[in-house]
Amino acid sequence: MLELKNITKTFGSVVANDDVSIFVKKGTIHAIVGENGAGKSTIMRIAYGFYKADSGTIEYGGKPVAINNPHDAIALGIGMVHQHFMLVDTMTVGENIILGSEGGNQASINWGKANREIRALSEELRLNIDPYAMVEDLSVGAQQRVELLKALYRKAEFLILDEPTAVLSPQEVEDFFGILRRMREQGKTIVIITHKLEEVLAISDDVTVMRDGKVVGRVKTADTNAKELARMIVGRDVLLRVDKTAANPRNAVLAVESISVTGKHGLAVDGISLNVRAGEIVGIAGIEGNGQTELIEAIAGLTPIQTGSIKFETKEISNLSVRKRIELGIAHVPEDRHRRGLLLSSDLAENSILGVHYRAPVANGGFLNQTVIDTKVRGIIENFDVRPPDPTLAAKSLSGGNQQKLIIGREFDINPKLLLVSQPTRGVDIGAIEFIHRKLIGLRDAGSAVLLVSAELEEVTALADRLLVIREGKIVGEVDPRTTSVEAIGLMMTGGN
Repeated sequence: MLELKNITKTFGSVVANDDVSIFVKKGTIHAIVGENGAGKSTIMRIAYGFYKADSGTIEYGGKPVAINNPHDAIALGIGMVHQHFMLVDTMTVGENIILGSEGGNQASINWGKANREIRALSEELRLNIDPYAMVEDLSVGAQQRVELLKALYRKAEFLILDEPTAVLSPQEVEDFFGILRRMREQGKTIVIITHKLEEVLAISDDVTVMRDGKVVGRVKTADTNAKELARMIVGRDVLLRVDKTAANPRNAVLAVESISVTGKHGLAVDGISLNVRAGEIVGIAGIEGNGQTELIEAIAGLTPIQTGSIKFETKEISNLSVRKRIELGIAHVPEDRHRRGLLLSSDLAENSILGVHYRAPVANGGFLNQTVIDTKVRGIIENFDVRPPDPTLAAKSLSGGNQQKLIIGREFDINPKLLLVSQPTRGVDIGAIEFIHRKLIGLRDAGSAVLLVSAELEEVTALADRLLVIREGKIVGEVDPRTTSVEAIGLMMTGGN
């Protein structure tokens, strides 16, 4: 269906793709895996016309083609769903899907006919999407399905999905895989770029492995396993489980008492109480959209609370600014790294000092100390393996996983007494996941308190010493993650018995 031959692509001095050749068979689900910065997204963006290769050729349907922009790709029947959704929140599903494909002007669009076609397409694949719904009112999983519909409405026969399950709950992943299997049965061809090896093994037919901008292997999924794939990806054996000793909790660092927080659609946090002690990781498990985001942002100072109190080492901090909370020793790794974690157009050096940019030793007398900043950013790059290791690059030029490592490195660098961390390994490769998990355990063992939110149920149960389950803005139970099954926790998350 698609063959990329000897593709090379550079960005300045960085070689993103180095003589890459990939072949995808028609009617299959093909996974592309590799470390962050391995060139996976770049090679598929070339196939979609986002980038133009420096050299190499593309064949589609057995014929040489020139794909100079996404319009060329769409005309050929190639669609792409990006890791960060490209939807307009204030428009309806139907308007989002038609946007960019309407031709002529808005007055000439037959909206009734278009919405009927969208509904029929949704019903055919059991996507359960209402074309008249507002995008801002949809769950993350539903928005993912809207992106799929958008590509299929444009008659895509070849779909590229970049980290398609990064923001989905376990239940949504199962539903999503059912959709992909139905699409494959209809003869469509799908490429998945992902870091989740268990999902690769569950859904794909073939796997291409990339490392350092090159293809290092291609295997049939039925002939491999997670351990072998991890070794190919990283170039060494990788520990696929969290290795930790028992926690040694001490004094309470954080005490949240009966707080309520208003979200975009009403009450998001409803009377939650919890505490986190020094030397332990407290995990919060729940389907996304049940108050986790608002809870963490309230503790970090980004969202005001309506009732209740937040105490840090017995000090009431509910009315303190974000800056004052950072000065007390509270660090925050946000779930939305683009909106809350980075200045995307600023370089890595500038991003490395966010939150401490105004105080010594980074600043003296109102002037930045460039020597200190250079030392700081190079230390973060080295200690957290941020690639490419160039402090002058803009943050937006990094892959999602490397952006995440930069944020985590920056927050660890302030030696926090309390770390609030949401989705720590979202979009991060298998080797970096192992690395981040070790760092979190190390921070706990050094005496910090960690409050962890993750949509990856296996991750939060493996890392947490105590696990709280959240549903509809309330804590509905506390369980021991060592003795409680993932299935039982999943039932608590969804309201089952």
